[in-house]
Amino acid sequence: MLMAENEMLNLEEMGNLKENMHLLEEKLKERHRIDPNLYVEYDVKRGLRDSNGKGVLTGLTEISDVSGYELVNGRMIPADGRLYYQGIDVNDIVEGLRGRRFGFEETIYLLLFGKLPNEQEMQLFLHTMLEFETLGGRFVRDVVMKASSENVMNSMQRCILSLYTYDSNPEDISAGNVLRQSMEMIAKLPLIAVYSYHAYRHFRRDETLFIRNPEKDLSLAENILLMLRPDGKYTELEAQVLDVALILHAEHGGGNNSTFTTHVVSSSGTDTYSSMAASIGSLKGPRHGGANLQAQHMFEDIKAHVKDWTNEDEVAEYLRKILMKQAFDKSGLIYGMGHAVYTLSDPREVILKDYARKLAMEKGKMEEFALYELVERLAGGLITEHRKMQKAVCANVDFYSGFVYTMLNIPQELFTPLFAIARIPGWSAHRLEELMNASKIIRPAYKYVGTHTEFAGMEER
Repeated sequence: MLMAENEMLNLEEMGNLKENMHLLEEKLKERHRIDPNLYVEYDVKRGLRDSNGKGVLTGLTEISDVSGYELVNGRMIPADGRLYYQGIDVNDIVEGLRGRRFGFEETIYLLLFGKLPNEQEMQLFLHTMLEFETLGGRFVRDVVMKASSENVMNSMQRCILSLYTYDSNPEDISAGNVLRQSMEMIAKLPLIAVYSYHAYRHFRRDETLFIRNPEKDLSLAENILLMLRPDGKYTELEAQVLDVALILHAEHGGGNNSTFTTHVVSSSGTDTYSSMAASIGSLKGPRHGGANLQAQHMFEDIKAHVKDWTNEDEVAEYLRKILMKQAFDKSGLIYGMGHAVYTLSDPREVILKDYARKLAMEKGKMEEFALYELVERLAGGLITEHRKMQKAVCANVDFYSGFVYTMLNIPQELFTPLFAIARIPGWSAHRLEELMNASKIIRPAYKYVGTHTEFAGMEER
């Protein structure tokens, strides 16, 4: 026998569950620490990045390109960031869509089909999307409303997986069927997110429940504001700003964590719902889609502890405390600053900052906007000084997005879900690209650095 009878543990003597779990946690930590020097010894690209922090090439894509450098005299030097959707600069996309109601929808078409639509193509696409932009009453009642969660991202995962059972052909991974499934999820995800938020507020906080159906002649951005607000009202600028924010978050290359997850999971041949649920799980992480919420919390902390928001020395001193792990969440991070690819600027941040300024003027929030500008101006230099870095540090899209969402009266519980709503077109495009081009399952290798021990039986141990 593996253990003598007199050595068997008495359950009554094991203490309470919390104490037991603490003991097990300590045993876990003893066995799962890997010497970080081994990554250097075996030249392992930790996080699939090289020693300079650049991503290791793992695939090819035509969907989008992300650039933070330019070639000058044979050398790659830092440059203003560029982001291209299907070869078109995102700056040109936003400029070209000014005053047009369905900007995000046109971007979805561009990502999925590789070109901007003409008027006839856009009308066909909009008509199809509007047919998908609905959730049956039974689904809302039995899936969205039941087991509501404070974390809307978890609710979205559950609902996406549940859509599998409402699909008459869920396992078919042919291009046409995956396109249909993708378009359905793109159209339904805003409803799922907003309804999940309302369900949580009603069932967990006893607030009034209201479910408003989207209107057929409105854009996705307009319908989000319509469904979210009790009075269903919004200004033209509010809808425009949200539309632009969705465009800027729609896609960011194949190497970001959630899109790479899409490629990895899709390469196994699994169904579309499982793939999208996995990508949502990736985006939920605070190092990825949750970063804008962290940035917003940081600014709330700064405003609470800095008396004079216009005093450059006082603001800089508090930022140094954050870097020294003496303030805010003690992580040593100034959220919304820095990027793995961008150096001098993040084009999404540049565009969103312009719209944040316009919205701040409409909302009477220019004092707060000035604080954001001041922190942005100071933080890059403080970070490079503190960490003794050579690489330039710029603000990224998360820096202003939380501020924008707050001015739009979007609750913080929906900050990351909005990211998912925006990014699912990009995930869908990458899933289709993976299925139509790849023939092998994605399977990277891990170097074993443990020891081989001969098993001697439990009694000997």
